[in-house]
Amino acid sequence: MAKPFMNDENFLLENETARGLYAAAKNEPVYDYHCHLSPAQIAENWQMPDLADAWLSGDHYKWRMMRAMGIDEELITGKAAGYEKYLAWARTVENLIGNPLYHWTHLELQRYFDIHEPLTEESAPAIWEKANALLQKPELSVKGIFEKFKIYAVGTTDDPVDSLEHHRAIAEGTAPIGKIETKVIPSFRPDRALELNTADFSFYIEELSKVSGIKIKNTDDVLAALANRLDFFISLGCRSSDHGLEYAPFMVASKSQIEKIFKRALAGKSVSIGEAEAYKTKMLIYLAKLYAERGIVMQLHLSVIRNINTRLFYSVGANTGFDAVNDTMLSGSLASLLNIMEINGKDSGLPKTILYSLNPKDYYPLATIMGGFQSGNIEGKMQLGSAWWFCDNRDGMEEQMRVLANLGMLPAFVGMLTDSRSFLSYPRHEYFRRIMCNLIGGWVENGEYPNDKTRLEKIVRDISFGNAKKYFG
Repeated sequence: MAKPFMNDENFLLENETARGLYAAAKNEPVYDYHCHLSPAQIAENWQMPDLADAWLSGDHYKWRMMRAMGIDEELITGKAAGYEKYLAWARTVENLIGNPLYHWTHLELQRYFDIHEPLTEESAPAIWEKANALLQKPELSVKGIFEKFKIYAVGTTDDPVDSLEHHRAIAEGTAPIGKIETKVIPSFRPDRALELNTADFSFYIEELSKVSGIKIKNTDDVLAALANRLDFFISLGCRSSDHGLEYAPFMVASKSQIEKIFKRALAGKSVSIGEAEAYKTKMLIYLAKLYAERGIVMQLHLSVIRNINTRLFYSVGANTGFDAVNDTMLSGSLASLLNIMEINGKDSGLPKTILYSLNPKDYYPLATIMGGFQSGNIEGKMQLGSAWWFCDNRDGMEEQMRVLANLGMLPAFVGMLTDSRSFLSYPRHEYFRRIMCNLIGGWVENGEYPNDKTRLEKIVRDISFGNAKKYFG
């Protein structure tokens, strides 16, 4: 007999132990340590105007599926009316059997709007009316959502040249949102300072020079400017950095060579891939030392290819659904990069580090490499990051946790993050907790681990929240 569609408290919980563990984990707060929420929207206590804006204004996950459905681009990223885009999404949803977007969409309907009916082309008009009416209520403002889902902290993603004015206003309670319990924490993302082969590199260096007050003539000046901005970020609560990398760079060059490379790039001249890699290697090694000295977590997001469809990239822009999984060989360069970081860090060694990959083939290499850099002083210092982006589904989450359990220590895992631009994404933490409890419950029921309720409940509560709070501070 078929189970009820997602209306059962036991959704994804396939055994009694899993159900008991989820009861222990489900009410833990959320530490969403890596996301792309807008600090400005948080500060103004933004109220989403309608479901089209809430779901479709910036979600490239959904845009990719709508293109697969044959939906015209005008109804995806174009100027069509929001309601027409929403109806196109509803037509798409009906076909997403087996896709995590199907579960996420319906969890959001249930948890935010108490709508338990499946979204179809036929049900869409009534769902639109009910959800839009509820979106205007205070409990679905940003502040209301943070309170409803017990959001302990969010780590936004911020460029070193950002003023962080909204973070300051939120922390001081002077923003329109007023005093909130949720900690809104900036994260240091210096990618633009490391990418030599971009059209705006020299313009960006000029910006960095102005905000840091350091006249930048060479790479040491860039590093000094980044250190200046990192300290500014830390003054406003920053606990982590983040780096988006197609692959792990490792190219060692002399200081004089790197200076020549930097000056050519600054003058708008092209540099080779190897030269750009040498510059980036130097910068990452120095930044890792800064992070270690200042107690900042280093996040490395690896194995992505950006903007593979240049025709549509130039038409609709970046972060619109034209990125893909990279299958570049990773292990040798990453191990060498981490080793130099460890040596260069001297007594501090590597900072706390989270390694993510968009390609699940990398899970075993990452888990074994990070094992070579664990520290006796910090539990779980090196982390295998949560299943990311295209891996952010039931199979991907289970695979990431199985690999971590096989090669590392699952109870030290810092758990789930949304990596999202949407304030409707918080049920993803519930989705993760159900999958995690079901996985562990299955091991227990199969006799692979003792049915020690106290120990097991501590494990799932720690992975849900406690480990992240401890790890990031």
